[in-house]
Amino acid sequence: MGTVELKKKLVAEINLSSNKELLEEMYRLLNQDNEAGVFKLSQSQKKAVTEAREQVRNGQFFTDEQVNDEMEEWLKGK
Repeated sequence: MGTVELKKKLVAEINLSSNKELLEEMYRLLNQDNEAGVFKLSQSQKKAVTEAREQVRNGQFFTDEQVNDEMEEWLKGK
């Protein structure tokens, strides 16, 4: 199904629906898609990002290889 056909089917289904909650959720999802790339973070999320950046600056992180090695060791013990 192509994009144009999909849009037509969605519009038809929307026109048939009287479910307010469903329509509001569809609107929210479509609006979210149109704002792609914009993330709204809570204060706790912003704090976590700030802390993580500080840890990286201080060298307090594991490489992908280190994590994979730890996981392999952990799985061997299971």
